[in-house]
Amino acid sequence: MYLVYRRYRQCPERSKLNEVRTEPASIVAVVGSGGHTREMLRLMSALSGNYSPRHYVVAYTDSISENKVHSLEDNLRKKKNLKNEYLIHKIPRCREVNQSWFTSFVCTVYSVLYCIPLMFICRPEIVLCNGPGTCIPVCLIGWLLKFIGFVKTRIIYVESICRVERLSMTGKLLYNFADNIIVQWPELQVKYPKCEYYGRLV
Repeated sequence: MYLVYRRYRQCPERSKLNEVRTEPASIVAVVGSGGHTREMLRLMSALSGNYSPRHYVVAYTDSISENKVHSLEDNLRKKKNLKNEYLIHKIPRCREVNQSWFTSFVCTVYSVLYCIPLMFICRPEIVLCNGPGTCIPVCLIGWLLKFIGFVKTRIIYVESICRVERLSMTGKLLYNFADNIIVQWPELQVKYPKCEYYGRLV
């Protein structure tokens, strides 16, 4: 996907990145559920083989998304002749449907702690997410890794196509947090100046 490539090249270490652009770039993609899964898999299907290994993060209880990831990778292997260099990692959900805010907070803290060793192992150069609350712990640890200089992780958040007038809760939380917030409706870019608009992506 050219947008990920473009954002990756425009980071402060641009000159170094240009020298190694043909080398693999580890990417973590946070896969939500339902529409989020469909949109994320469309984004991932557009990436070249340079984005490898591909780490998919899904919630423990989301077996449907896990199966869809396997199907996507099988198709990529057949159509694009990509190597199956991908892994699926399962993490606790931050919040289940109808769960109270207090217990959701506890679950979120647990999920953040759970993601620490995972992100150290993945060492992602790019974190790609598009809306599910599951991405908050991943993005937080990714930011911390960059802050301490462990790995120069770039966080790219693509807002769901369903969001026309306002950012989702996840988008608002990541607004001053992610390196790039990409929206798919011009109205959102007008309302949120830090956002980037390139038309419809999914």
